[in-house]
Amino acid sequence: MLVLGRKPGEYVMIGEDIKVKVVKSDKGDLRLAIDAPRSVKIKRGEIWEQENLH
Repeated sequence: MLVLGRKPGEYVMIGEDIKVKVVKSDKGDLRLAIDAPRSVKIKRGEIWEQENLH
């Protein structure tokens, strides 16, 4: 696992076509904005675990 520190507005690229950007909400928490092709399936961790760990 790779662990990176990123500030709001900064991003990481996964391959050539997936961009994960850190954005800050009005409440002060951090959110991720993911820009990926429609063919890439994106699931929240708790949903993935529900589907794969039972």
